Amino acid sequence: MIEWSTHFALALLATCRDIMPIAAIIIGFQLLVIRKPLAHPQKTLIGFLYVLLGITFFLEGLDMALFPLGKLMATQLTTPEFLGLGANQQTLAWRAYAWVYVFAASIGFATTLAEPSLLAVALKAEQISGGAIHAWGLRIAVSIGVAFGIALGAFRIVTGTELYYFIISGYVVVLIQTLFAPKIIIGLAYDSGGVTTSTVTVPLVTALGLGLAESVPGRNPLLDGFGLIAFASLFPIIAVLSYAQIAYWLSQRSRSSKP
Repeated sequence: MIEWSTHFALALLATCRDIMPIAAIIIGFQLLVIRKPLAHPQKTLIGFLYVLLGITFFLEGLDMALFPLGKLMATQLTTPEFLGLGANQQTLAWRAYAWVYVFAASIGFATTLAEPSLLAVALKAEQISGGAIHAWGLRIAVSIGVAFGIALGAFRIVTGTELYYFIISGYVVVLIQTLFAPKIIIGLAYDSGGVTTSTVTVPLVTALGLGLAESVPGRNPLLDGFGLIAFASLFPIIAVLSYAQIAYWLSQRSRSSKP
């Protein structure tokens, strides 16, 4: 208990050190540039303390649960016993890692659907668009994009393919889609890629990538373990643009079919 208390206190001090510059900038601009006092200093101070404690507990939770859990799952899914690797076999074809791709897609879909930042953006988009953009539809589209992207990133780690092949090809697809997508959705689609790389998705995806690179023979965790976040940022853009284009096409079709 004493050891954990000491460790938590050090983590809290490190969090204070990281957060203080942000607080100093905000308070400095409020008092020196805008020249107005804080509206509710007591509530602001209490909220600031909650932020410090929340971030510290969150970081501790990552180290104690999410990072080890992601690595553990990647290791278990790639053990020779699970893959059916014989005594004389050293490597397997990429098809043998099917459960790894399924797990990666499932983790990507579930974590993105639970992402607080995506929920906030989806609700605001539905509110501002007057219901033209549905919050659930947007969340599902982004989650499907992340699921496909993480599964494809796991495939890249297993096969050892160079990362830039996928990223360049993906952005070429995004540019082509942008030319034909409804203008109302373009900015939101690009932002949807950024909101997926937040508090829930990043820890598990990073842990999965590192664990997978450590478990697959011939892979280097430093070279191959990173890059899944890029897939999680890119493919939601493609998914949301596709969702908008399909919805627009169906809308045009229903209008043209009416007498």
